[in-house]
Amino acid sequence: MGIVEAIFVAPREAKVMIDQSSAHVVPGRGIEGDRYFEKLGTFSKKSKDGREITFIEAEAIEAVGRDYKIALDALETRRNVLTRGVSLNHWVGKTFEINGVHFQGIELCEPCGYLETLTEKPGLRKALVHRGGLRANVVTEGTIQVGDTIQLKSTP
Repeated sequence: MGIVEAIFVAPREAKVMIDQSSAHVVPGRGIEGDRYFEKLGTFSKKSKDGREITFIEAEAIEAVGRDYKIALDALETRRNVLTRGVSLNHWVGKTFEINGVHFQGIELCEPCGYLETLTEKPGLRKALVHRGGLRANVVTEGTIQVGDTIQLKSTP
């Protein structure tokens, strides 16, 4: 079991992520107020599972700083939820819960060249390979908050 350390949204593609204390999530849409909820994200036109919400581990960001000497703020990762104390890579295909809201892990959220371009941090893409987080779908509607626990609910 881990915790939600931060929640971020961006109103449109390439806009700075905004830190917020809570978020309302909706199945099939994602986080209200986020670019992907309104289909305004860079990759919105690609119909693919896992575009509803993204997660990244605080420990992964710390490792990027330690191993690659790249100072990275959590909001620069362009992920929606910052976690601590969970191993997201193992949650692909699994259901997990935050404050009674269920999510389905879809795939790893591998970094792209676009992220490196936006952050202007050479080497970031390489630094985040296999630690870029998790793409997920929202299974049940509800509200999540900073400080909520996050835990795995089932295994296949």
